Amino acid sequence: MTSTLIWIVVALVAIGLYLSWTAGRLDRLHSRIDAARAALDAQLLRRASVAQELATAGVLDPAASMVLYEAAHAARQAEEDNREVAESDLSQALRAVFGEAEQVEAVQAAPGGEDAARELAQAVRRVPMARRFHNDAVRAARALRRHRKVRWFRLAGHAPFPLAFEMDDEPPTALADRPGT
Repeated sequence: MTSTLIWIVVALVAIGLYLSWTAGRLDRLHSRIDAARAALDAQLLRRASVAQELATAGVLDPAASMVLYEAAHAARQAEEDNREVAESDLSQALRAVFGEAEQVEAVQAAPGGEDAARELAQAVRRVPMARRFHNDAVRAARALRRHRKVRWFRLAGHAPFPLAFEMDDEPPTALADRPGT
């Protein structure tokens, strides 16, 4: 009788420890998602800010400046519901303006243009990496949250189901392939 009771207590303690470990892992994944989202937001804001500065610097032709400025402004001001679309529009505007190497060379030829082109190239390259880190964290949390034990014991608490950030983040070829940036 006592040995059976001891085994039951040991089994319940082991199950409790396992559930506690799983809940802690899920909490760490949610924290990782939050940190990755903050990094993604920072990179998106940096990209939009650099594009907006470049659009107002007077180194682009007026039509390209307007397209780039409006897309960057819309991306900076977008509400959370429209953010992915606005950021995709900025990516498309960047590809339209900097699709040809001649445009990048024209920017580099202007005073301070070399630094501006380098900064924009870095910002454009960092967005896909930040988005990939965020979406990888979301994928891991989703996989864990799909397990029955997580759902049955409500180990996720009241945390919202994590959503990936889907956008067009293809960089312009003239900026993406710049050496030394």
